Amino acid sequence: MTKIAFIGLGTMGGPMARVLRNAGHDVMGMDVSADMRAAFDGAMEPSGAAISQADVVITMLPEGRHVTEVHDTLVRPHATPETRLIDCSTIDVESTKALANAAQAQGFGMLDAPVSGGPAGAETGSLSFMVGGPEEAFQQNLPLLEAMGSKITHFGPSGAGQAAKASHNMICGITAMAVMEGFALADSLGLDLKKFYALCAGAAAQSWTLENRCPIPGVVPESPASNDFDPGFAMRLMAKDLRLAQAAATAMGQETPFGAKAAQDFTSFAETHGDRDFSAFYKHLRDLPDNG
Repeated sequence: MTKIAFIGLGTMGGPMARVLRNAGHDVMGMDVSADMRAAFDGAMEPSGAAISQADVVITMLPEGRHVTEVHDTLVRPHATPETRLIDCSTIDVESTKALANAAQAQGFGMLDAPVSGGPAGAETGSLSFMVGGPEEAFQQNLPLLEAMGSKITHFGPSGAGQAAKASHNMICGITAMAVMEGFALADSLGLDLKKFYALCAGAAAQSWTLENRCPIPGVVPESPASNDFDPGFAMRLMAKDLRLAQAAATAMGQETPFGAKAAQDFTSFAETHGDRDFSAFYKHLRDLPDNG
């Protein structure tokens, strides 16, 4: 049994921590939000004393600045030299590398291990992990990652996990835009959208986004569109991930025009619809009434 300090019990972190607890690990859940703590049995505010007792510290936080603050002020000052560090947040590559360098300077093994699979994957322990960091740290922490995920890929040194996540989610954002624009055109042309979905799902237009985020209510009963676009994966999070991809592309001098357009449009839409599933952008494309 591993003693784990899990910091960040939100939409993803809470179910991930529960999966680890159900797998037999001693999980100390921590969050600054009283609401998040109330949803996890025995949760506490982030505590240096508790971190000093942990074998592993896992962070799942909204942005790079949150991860940096927690590691600088709480994790590294209180963790023991044997403590292993895993950051499952989706943050920028440069912050990840800086965190890894600071951890290494104090003798900690650290992984960046962002995830894909959404709340459903977190609940069922079927997430995909994109991992960066030393091989030794990867092997030491692999059993924990396998408890939370069904697909774990070690991409290389520190920062490689975040690089893979940024590239992956840019593809997701561009694909989502293509799916929504295709359905908007089909709708404007008067096609039967259930028949159009059946065509696409069995043809070259097939994709995970099509089958899981079909933007037409009632066509795919399990999609957020069939539940008034209730997340799902919130628009503000998709917009954030696409901005991270653009930051990485800019740093490398790589042109990504479709990714840039998706980042721009989703960020603008998130200003007023940030808590809706990202597929709600379809309403904007079709200029449909929005009661949310």
